[in-house]
Order: sequence, then structure tokens, then C-alpha cells
Amino acid sequence: MNMNEKIKWIFFDVGSTLVDESMVYQSRFEKIAESANVSKDYVFQKTIEYYKDNKKGDLKVANHLGVELPKWEHQYEILYKDTETCLKTLSQEYKIGIIANQDFGTEKRLKNFGIMQYIDIIIASAEEGVAKPDIRIFEIALKRAGCKPEQSVMVGDRIDNDIVPAKKVGMRTIQIKQGIWKYQKVQNERESPDFSVDNLSELLDIFI
Repeated sequence: MNMNEKIKWIFFDVGSTLVDESMVYQSRFEKIAESANVSKDYVFQKTIEYYKDNKKGDLKVANHLGVELPKWEHQYEILYKDTETCLKTLSQEYKIGIIANQDFGTEKRLKNFGIMQYIDIIIASAEEGVAKPDIRIFEIALKRAGCKPEQSVMVGDRIDNDIVPAKKVGMRTIQIKQGIWKYQKVQNERESPDFSVDNLSELLDIFI
């Protein structure tokens, strides 16, 4: 793919894109299992079934078992091993932005991870008052970046939240198949990303 001729901005989601949420989900599965008095394996398998059906598995399982969905535990988030190298390399050639559904404090969390120096703007749902898949959050990002849609790429793990709305506004799209949402399936052309990668390192082959 030769996107680098006219692309100026690369926007990233945060969860399961730059940040590995595996331990957060493990903790959530354990708490659901404990609350419902079922095995963790049952919760995990049932959750994956829902994700494969393009549904939010952890929420569906909690509802199915009649228990409350445990709160999100940011303390268990870690960076993927190639996040910093990827951002450092790409930021030498492109502007880097964030478009993410996140609780308040995204900038502080990214600073604590040591990657804020590579990021030019952050558009997060809590601060903006609008969340993906609403296309307005993408329009806000493009306007603030002073960037035309066709000069930008959205990199994210979710077909419904990242790929579909970004395509609607005219952005190029790359699905990154890591994290729990890798089980989502593309069902039609409007859900189909321009490219799919398995990790952040593969982005360098596309852009550099």
C-alpha cells in the first residue's frame, strides 16, 4: 500500500491498539465469574462467542448471567511492546492523533506511558462529549488537525467503532487485529478496512 504520498495524519484508537488491555479483561472475566458463581473458563468462552457474533462480549455475558459489569481498571493497562517504536518512527514523517472512547484523563495516562511526545492531538470521548461510532468525533479530530479526510488514516481494532465511521467521513482505514475485538468479522463492503495488520510493527511496512 502506498499511502504515504498524500497522507499527513495518522489517527490511533487507544485500547487494544496502542494499549494492551488483556489484563483488564482477565480481571473483569474473573469478577464476572465470581459474582455469578461460574467458572472463569465459561465466562471467557461465552464472551468470545459473543465477540465472534460482533457483540460486546463482556457486557453480554454479564447481562446473560444477571450480574453487574465490573468497572474498568486502568491500572492493569500496559503498552504493547512495539507501541513506542511505532509512534516514534511514524511521528518523524506524519502528524499523530488520537481518536478514542476513553474516560477522563487520557492525556495523563499517555504521559505516564511515556508516549505523549509523539502525539500531536488527543480527541477523547469523555472530554469531547461525543463517542465513537458517532462520526462527529472524527469530524472534530479532522477540524482540529486542519486535515482533509483523504489525507488521514484511522488505525483501530474495532470494525464498528473505528473502521465504519472513519470510512463514512472519507478517511482511509486500517484494522489492527489484536486484543479481544480481533474476533469481529467483516460482514460487508462498508465494514471492510483498506488494510488489516496483526500488530503495530506491521504499520511501518505500510507507511515507511
